[in-house]
Amino acid sequence: QYQVVESGGGLVQPGGSLTLSCSASGFTLGSYAVAWYRQAPGKERERVSCIGTREGTAQYADSVKGRFTISRDNAKNPAYLQMNSLKPEDTGVYYCAADTMTVVVCSRPNDLELWGQGTLVTVSS
Repeated sequence: QYQVVESGGGLVQPGGSLTLSCSASGFTLGSYAVAWYRQAPGKERERVSCIGTREGTAQYADSVKGRFTISRDNAKNPAYLQMNSLKPEDTGVYYCAADTMTVVVCSRPNDLELWGQGTLVTVSS
């Protein structure tokens, strides 16, 4: 059974940092494009960042550019989302998603089948 699992969420003060991890079970994540989405209470799901299987393919939402970094080591399983200079508006449940096609994981979330259960990030003083 193919699954993706997020970890690393928690409570952090504004200006702080967190690193989220996305791991795969049942398949090798390195062969898949990966995206991070988030959903805040009362708001629509937002794509935060995505990355293909090749270097230089990372994309970011304007709201996180310069603060968040998506990365992966295709020799190992996890993909990561390094989040710096966190703001209260970054609060939400963060989901990892994976697909064999970069265009799907980055632009067509309704077509995604591989989603994690989500990890809560709370930015508050």
